[in-house]
Amino acid sequence: MTVNEWQIPPELPATGVWSHAISRAGTDDTRELVQELEELGVPAIWYPESVESKESIGFGALLLSWTRSMTIASGITSIYSRDATAAANGARTLADAFPGRFVLGLGISHAPQVATRGHDYGRPMAMMTAYLDAMDDAEFVGQPLRRPPARLLAALNPRMLRLAAERCAGAHTYFMPPEHTALAREILGPRLALAVEVGFSLGDNPAAVAAYVEGHVGRDNYRRALLFSGFGEDDVAGGGSERLVGAVVVRGGPDDLVVRMREHFAAGATHVCVQPLGTDRSDLQLRQLREIAPALHELAGAATVARGNVEEGVIR
Repeated sequence: MTVNEWQIPPELPATGVWSHAISRAGTDDTRELVQELEELGVPAIWYPESVESKESIGFGALLLSWTRSMTIASGITSIYSRDATAAANGARTLADAFPGRFVLGLGISHAPQVATRGHDYGRPMAMMTAYLDAMDDAEFVGQPLRRPPARLLAALNPRMLRLAAERCAGAHTYFMPPEHTALAREILGPRLALAVEVGFSLGDNPAAVAAYVEGHVGRDNYRRALLFSGFGEDDVAGGGSERLVGAVVVRGGPDDLVVRMREHFAAGATHVCVQPLGTDRSDLQLRQLREIAPALHELAGAATVARGNVEEGVIR
């Protein structure tokens, strides 16, 4: 596929929910959660893949089968967890069975997790480029698809963002402030998707916020992306400065979350997925999700306008 054939995937609505717990909770609890969120009008669910989580492609199939129209997106499927042919044809299988509902988010994971699987963590750009080449070359003997499954690349830094612009339908960013969204949009250009994750904690839960920030700010790829976004070394030291915490986490009520989401849309996001924070990654955070569901509805109009501006090349 050439770059000119990619577009903002119609599978990707304006808003969604990102959750660690979806990949960790028991089957019955997860089924009830996604079905309740769909009833509440949440249009999309993102789930991660880790060493100890459920397998990404198979789990995506379960989530699709438990819901009627919700978009299911992997955030992310690791390239070290399966070979490129398996990833390509797994995504094609889901796109064939559930047309217009699956988004494959691909990423290079992190060196410690990759080592746990028994792999050597190669040079990220070279590994991802070769993987995308192999995916595109993979043959598929199933029913010919009208178009390939939507494919986004987990990308934070300029080189990986440029690769996303060249080879995918866009990028998925995580743990980044609106300043990064604006820089990412400049690199991606006006035609492609930019799906942004936003962590939030309703009320006062400093332990959950600290766990989220400290779990990411010390990793080199996040640190470099934050420096690229205008933060200083003092901001990314230790557990992160108060300025940094305030920029990457929403603390307060649903209205505060709406404000932050609008900032990302204004900076060029076409999709914002929100992650409820807690101290237990297996906790589905039902109270928080129920409370913010109306906010996701409220943002539909503003997000549609922002998406149209991006598609027309108007970057505000």
